Amino acid sequence: MNASSAPLTSAAVHGGSAAVHGSVDAQFAAVRAEFAAVAGEEPGLSAQLAVRLHGRQVVDLWTGPDVTGDALFALYSSGKGAAHLVTALLVQDGVLDLDRPVARDWPEFAAAGKAGLTLRDLLSHKAGLLGTAEGLSTAELADERRLAELLGPLPPAWTPGGGRYGYHAFTVTALTGEVVRRSTGRTLQEHYAERLRIPYGLDFHLGLPESEERRYLPVQAQPQRPGGVPGGLTGLAFNVHADPPTDLVAYANTRAVRAQGSASSGSVGTARGLAKLYATAISTVDGRAPLLGPDVLAEFTAPHTPGTDLVTGEEDHFLLGFEAQGVRYGRSLSARAFGHSGAVGAQSFADPATGIAYSYTRRRFAAGGGGGAPENHRLIAAVAAAAISA
Repeated sequence: MNASSAPLTSAAVHGGSAAVHGSVDAQFAAVRAEFAAVAGEEPGLSAQLAVRLHGRQVVDLWTGPDVTGDALFALYSSGKGAAHLVTALLVQDGVLDLDRPVARDWPEFAAAGKAGLTLRDLLSHKAGLLGTAEGLSTAELADERRLAELLGPLPPAWTPGGGRYGYHAFTVTALTGEVVRRSTGRTLQEHYAERLRIPYGLDFHLGLPESEERRYLPVQAQPQRPGGVPGGLTGLAFNVHADPPTDLVAYANTRAVRAQGSASSGSVGTARGLAKLYATAISTVDGRAPLLGPDVLAEFTAPHTPGTDLVTGEEDHFLLGFEAQGVRYGRSLSARAFGHSGAVGAQSFADPATGIAYSYTRRRFAAGGGGGAPENHRLIAAVAAAAISA
């Protein structure tokens, strides 16, 4: 059963001393209350929350100084979800073969024992190409063509096979994107714009036009973020061994990064845009049928990485390209829920079992940094409960 079509609009609901703006459908009033509570508990929080149910928007909320529903935030790895959806569409079209060796289309990739690696391995973060020994500059990280050129000939950080995998934080879409480019003659970003962003009017960008810069709110650091500088594979993946080490706040606030739109690290958008993006995959949106057919949806939402992520330490981290949100959020979501977080604390996903498409964005890094901010657990639980009753 669908939620009520009559939204309850709130221009200034208060959680603590924080004002919450926007609207929710009647059955999602508890979600608005939870979002207001989150806003009241973190002084100065700037955030957006958008939810679609079976394709229709049921939650559209925001809070914080200068924030509107149209404000653009730096969303980092959220772009990986868009890139993997494009990849799934190309697989569905028969243009890409998940089990074709990468080196057949990208001969330089065969170097250093990588001749047998497939596109499925790249999407599963099993390639072991996390970065370079000397570190990468901001210009190199932002340019996925250049990254592919640098990474292709390198030896992997671990011997391929044996099920080992580790989060390719800055590099995964440079690798998969090079396969897409060599197979189709077009970049991931071009496919995304033509097949998703433009037709659906998505306010989520892999390459932000100069004309949209006026809506961008620079990302903010979390005061006194805990933790030291990681070493080993984690340090390599997040480029903290470079000289200077990558500062994620300064990185996202660099115009060239936003302009080039690395799908791994340079995405910019709104919660509305990301929620609609995920809704297109599983629901009828704007009169168009769901983008993913049942076979490809089943393939991309199947677990692909049992065991421990060598970079993040997470268990059973990935489906095919997408993060396993059912593992991360437990009883609130089904095992097939797929999506991706963003370093600032953003989180977005679709759950085919319930028809939920969810996106939470924030301007300031969550305490501790990395992945979805902790409040996503509360917000997602409230959304899932409301969706059941709707």
